[in-house]
Amino acid sequence: MKGVILAGGTGTRLNPFTKIINKHLLPVGRYPMIYWSIKKLSDAGIKDILIVTNNKHTALFKKIFGNGEELNVSLQYEVQKKDGGGAADALLCSCSFIQSEKCVVLLGDNIFEDSLVPFVTKFKKQSSGARVLLKKVKDPERYGVAVLNQDGNQIESIHEKPKRPLSPYCVTGIYMYDPHVFTYINKLRPSDRNELEITDVNKMYLANGRLHFDILEGWWVDAGTHESLFHANQLVNGMTDLEADL
Repeated sequence: MKGVILAGGTGTRLNPFTKIINKHLLPVGRYPMIYWSIKKLSDAGIKDILIVTNNKHTALFKKIFGNGEELNVSLQYEVQKKDGGGAADALLCSCSFIQSEKCVVLLGDNIFEDSLVPFVTKFKKQSSGARVLLKKVKDPERYGVAVLNQDGNQIESIHEKPKRPLSPYCVTGIYMYDPHVFTYINKLRPSDRNELEITDVNKMYLANGRLHFDILEGWWVDAGTHESLFHANQLVNGMTDLEADL
């Protein structure tokens, strides 16, 4: 199983810092933001990792992380061909890297507490399909929202940034896909934002009865704004301080 970290985008919500540096290289705790995604994948036994970013910042990622040897992983890099093309377009760039394997895909600005190990273990046992991780949040209207059935064991529908959410569960930027994901992406049409949306990929899996889910129990932050980046630093610093005490 391979890992993909999506680290493109313009990061306009984090201006003015992102005028000179990719947001995924901004500090969270004592490391660049994307370090935490690499660590989560590595701790789950996923050592072959592709970072998809833009042409402007690829050299800086390579300068900081190299081939991943210091982190005990193997890092490769790919440039997203269409700037601002969306998460699904970025994932499509990993097709030759993934080939016929399953993959775990992380949005590089998602910082979270839970280990990926139990979720990856479940996904390995799936014969096919996809698995997404949900989180109960106070402001689901900011995200893709998953509506569960009455028994709470299946996703009934997914709605992208609904004005009146029917569920408190957001779909986090933690996805697990079989190789069929690229077939789905190639069927997509650009959204109103002129992007290939990862939500539409998940909807395709859902329509075919092949989308599974788990719910994160620990904290989770989408560190894409000044406020959430500050909060992520507070949480990570608290976590690393505790580890140091131990």
